Amino acid sequence: MKLLHQAWHANDILEWTIAAAVAACVLVALAVLRFGAIRVLKALSAKRAAVYCDIATDVVASTRLWLLLPVAIYAGASVLELPRNVEQFVEAAALIAVMLQAAFWVSRVIECWLDRGIARQHVVDGGVVTALELIGFAGRAVVWGLTLLFVLSHLGFNITALVAGLGVGGVAVALAVQNILGDLFASLSIVLDKPFVVGDFIVVDSLRGTGERVGIKTTRLRSLDGELLVFSNSDLLKSRIRNFKRMFDRRIEFTIGVVYQTPLEKLRRIPQWLSEIVGAQQRTRLDRAHFKQYGDSSLVFEIVYYVLDPDYNIYMDVHQAINFAIFDRFGREGVRFAYPTRTVFVRQEPAEQAA
Repeated sequence: MKLLHQAWHANDILEWTIAAAVAACVLVALAVLRFGAIRVLKALSAKRAAVYCDIATDVVASTRLWLLLPVAIYAGASVLELPRNVEQFVEAAALIAVMLQAAFWVSRVIECWLDRGIARQHVVDGGVVTALELIGFAGRAVVWGLTLLFVLSHLGFNITALVAGLGVGGVAVALAVQNILGDLFASLSIVLDKPFVVGDFIVVDSLRGTGERVGIKTTRLRSLDGELLVFSNSDLLKSRIRNFKRMFDRRIEFTIGVVYQTPLEKLRRIPQWLSEIVGAQQRTRLDRAHFKQYGDSSLVFEIVYYVLDPDYNIYMDVHQAINFAIFDRFGREGVRFAYPTRTVFVRQEPAEQAA
């Protein structure tokens, strides 16, 4: 009260009136500037449909008029003779208001990025939305935490001990919840790097299923038998993941065996028959067909081809048609398929030796 009394008597009525007029003019000017900037940015956004114009509009609209008041008062106080303590108080209030307003702007930028990131998802995935919201929350927490430290530092508080305490506390918390944090960061890695997405059919070690949900701590797959498979996110990323949904085609390699009694002329023609059979199928591309090796009970031929569609049912339909065609062609050509056999040669001893 004594400082206010000194400030009041240090200036006459005219100076106080001028100071009030300056403060009012600055406040009105800032409000008009905010309103005009919003109108201009909305017009630009409507004409160009630019994302940065929408974000700039939202950021300007987040300007708080009550935070402009300390700035206006500081402008008005510049024409007055004030005690040093009052002058420092007004200056600190204006600076704190500017820092708070900057935090609102940065926070709004993060929110706009988050909203547009969610809107870009063609199918709303709860795991993706949750991860993006966590990123946005962490970003805003960092912004406001730094703003609080700057404000306390400007007010004269010693924040060194506070920062050290926060550091030690953060390390302790991190050690206590390191498994949870590991799964959380693994979830963010899955969402951002996308080794698979919801709907992909993947194989993890000996388990396989279709992705249902990527959560904060766990990922859920629906197996072919209908059971729900739950993986820890960190364990999932440590495993070898095979993503069949990302396949462009399927490579098939199989062998058939014919009996050793097959004539040489027909053996020479079998690779050609196999090539013709595979080439006659739609959505296939032959790689090779060869007489591979002499087996224990058969002469082995190897065929390699591609099905130009990753769908498993289509692959099975094509392979079934090829098997039927091979069986039919070999039957017409008189070539017999081999199966495990063993020939036993019995030698009869002469009668004299037997006696």
